[in-house]
Amino acid sequence: MDVTFERIDSDGDLSAGGLLSSRRFLVTGGARGIGAAIVANLAAHGADGAVIDMHLEGAEPSPWPAIAADVTDEARMLAATRSLIDEAGPFDGLVAAAGIVPTWHSPSDIDLEDFDRTMSVNVRGFVVALKSLVPSMPAGSTVVAIGSLNSWRGDPHLLSYAASKHAVVGVVRSAALALGPKGIRVNAVAPGPIATAALLGRIDARTAATGRARDEALQASADLTALGTLASTTDVANAVLFLSSHLSSSTTGHLLPVDSGLL
Repeated sequence: MDVTFERIDSDGDLSAGGLLSSRRFLVTGGARGIGAAIVANLAAHGADGAVIDMHLEGAEPSPWPAIAADVTDEARMLAATRSLIDEAGPFDGLVAAAGIVPTWHSPSDIDLEDFDRTMSVNVRGFVVALKSLVPSMPAGSTVVAIGSLNSWRGDPHLLSYAASKHAVVGVVRSAALALGPKGIRVNAVAPGPIATAALLGRIDARTAATGRARDEALQASADLTALGTLASTTDVANAVLFLSSHLSSSTTGHLLPVDSGLL
């Protein structure tokens, strides 16, 4: 029996033009941090696409056009996605990276308006993005959400964030069951602590409460992992690449940890 193997170049791209050649992605929250790293990685592997982000001021350089929109605003999201589809065709990939992390709180002093906003951006925003794109997505499309290590464990200081990221997994698993018959896969990645500018800012803000300087706090988190180091935005972007490509063609409804072994 003759077996033919497709050649893969040393950088991981298929010789036909890229692992994601001819694919078109929408990345919410893609203007900075993890979202921007995901956009750059998808583009480097042959994908085209667009970014939707609430704040485009100070955005990192992007290979794709960007539209300013609040992912929780259904009407605005529908208008933005229709405009992008009318201009360049339907998307066959969605990465829902828009999200916020609230300030530290305990159950007794939680600000319920802050709780509602966290749930709205992290969960409603994901659902709105799904509702906006799924009707036009063809078979073979992929959806990847950004979960968290708090998607499976609690945090004494971040009740609302943990609740929102648990909910993201519920949306992923339910959507995977609903969209599987249409040939659409839905997964999530679960980053551990990633030293983005946003995380470093939160650490600096907590210094007075914890007594830990930035380097000490980062090292303390790294010491909890099997590999003794923090995962990076590149690590998260590569996990999204895997779940967005044919390399994971039988994977749906799952949460992939990217945390250097936070056991």
